[in-house]
Amino acid sequence: MSKDNKVTPLVEIKDLSIAFGGIKAVDHASVDLYPGEVVAILGHNGAGKSTLIKILSGAYKRDSGTILVDGKEADINNPRDAKKYGIETIYQTLAVADNVDAAANLFLGREVLTNWGTLDDVAMEAQARKVMGRLNPNFQRFKEPVSKLSGGQRQSVAIARAILFNARILIMDEPTAALGPQETEQVGQLIHRLKEDGIGIFLISHDIHDVFDLADRVAVMKNGQMVGYARTKDVTKDEVLGMIILGKCPPAATPGPGASTDF
Repeated sequence: MSKDNKVTPLVEIKDLSIAFGGIKAVDHASVDLYPGEVVAILGHNGAGKSTLIKILSGAYKRDSGTILVDGKEADINNPRDAKKYGIETIYQTLAVADNVDAAANLFLGREVLTNWGTLDDVAMEAQARKVMGRLNPNFQRFKEPVSKLSGGQRQSVAIARAILFNARILIMDEPTAALGPQETEQVGQLIHRLKEDGIGIFLISHDIHDVFDLADRVAVMKNGQMVGYARTKDVTKDEVLGMIILGKCPPAATPGPGASTDF
């Protein structure tokens, strides 16, 4: 499951479980994430991947199990706790404010004020230009409402808002959904720059092509359990689909407790 035993993972999820109405949505699931790595969490609807990630993001409180951040146990009971540990979620809906510009979005709820108590637009725009310059050097539309930006540019704004406040662990939920080929490529470039900065990313995606383009490893879930783990370079798309649909682990994958033994 691990990438390098000599490096401390950014996150280690160990034996996480949660039940709703007596039904285990996540059943002793484990997965880890290293600096500068993308791990795709895969599975059908209802497999448990979204629930697992919502536990990490603080939206749900786990029934049992452990979360370690930088090798130390993390106490995550709500989204505020998650942010404290540098964990941010970029949802498919992006949750950006369409009627204001990029800088205002980056500082939404955390505005910078002048000594006179007014909004310091100059300081906020300077910070926005700095972080966007690192993330997406081609971005220049700082004065326009976010509603006028393309899907890829809106992703840039949402990601920049997260890393501006020192997020080191990003959860990206279907980041290329409803984007065209050019915008999808743009998001891929964003993810590559995040990796270069040592940020770890959990990727939720139904697009198997995206997964192989963006992820270093896959962790496949079925019926709330982990089927197995594999490096994308070691498996084929068909083998990963076999893990998702049948729970069948190929030879190059590390099986989990949910792996099928019927083959």
